[in-house]
Amino acid sequence: MFPIRDHNPSIRTPVITYLLIAANISVYLFAQMPLTSERDVAYFFYEYALIPARISAGENQQAFVTSMFLHGGLAHLGSNMLFLWIFGDNLEDRMGRLGFLLFYALCGIGAGFAQYVTEPSSQIPMVGASGAISGVMGGYLLFFPRARVDILIIFILFIRILPVPAWMMLGLWFLMQLVGGLGTAAGGGGVAYWAHAGGFVLGVVFAIPVWLRAGASDYWQATAGAPPHPAARYPLQRSNVPRVARHKAPRRPRGPWG
Repeated sequence: MFPIRDHNPSIRTPVITYLLIAANISVYLFAQMPLTSERDVAYFFYEYALIPARISAGENQQAFVTSMFLHGGLAHLGSNMLFLWIFGDNLEDRMGRLGFLLFYALCGIGAGFAQYVTEPSSQIPMVGASGAISGVMGGYLLFFPRARVDILIIFILFIRILPVPAWMMLGLWFLMQLVGGLGTAAGGGGVAYWAHAGGFVLGVVFAIPVWLRAGASDYWQATAGAPPHPAARYPLQRSNVPRVARHKAPRRPRGPWG
């Protein structure tokens, strides 16, 4: 189950969103090309990733910012940038470009701190923009709870695109982060669940002043929780792949043996 787009077109060109995507991709490529040895890669992540034990020792405080632009692989980078592309443009519309940039940075720093306080002695590096993007998703939920989001569902051979309200998709995603965080033992690497959950909550909190200026509950009543403009339409087209007709196999004559 994976979001692929929303039906909430932006009014202005989301310059900051595009620049953030470009910055993350550029840093990833920079980290891949010149760093050819495992030692170089390890040193790079030691210097720029968020390592809780180093923070506790009073070192490398800038990692709260630099770690937001590092990713562990193409899948990690691609999924984060997809989420930012889907949800970032509309929040940038509401907050303005500089306001959105500040919001993104604060959510990312706060998400890193949320992960740090759960494991302050961990030696495992934390990298990725997902904490900041989680904040973007929290702000999106506050402004557009009934915007439609298309979910790609893949279950073995069953593949379908299903539109669901944003509150359902984002609420389920947040619940998964809480369950993952509570079910993961301290020191267990993998996913920074508490950075995701913390960033999401901070995104809601940091978006409240803008929501209040927009009219608070009056804004919801005026829009019914949906975007304040016509939804984007994505007509589904028939595939050009020819269908193969099925032919029934001839029935064998039944003999005396049945």
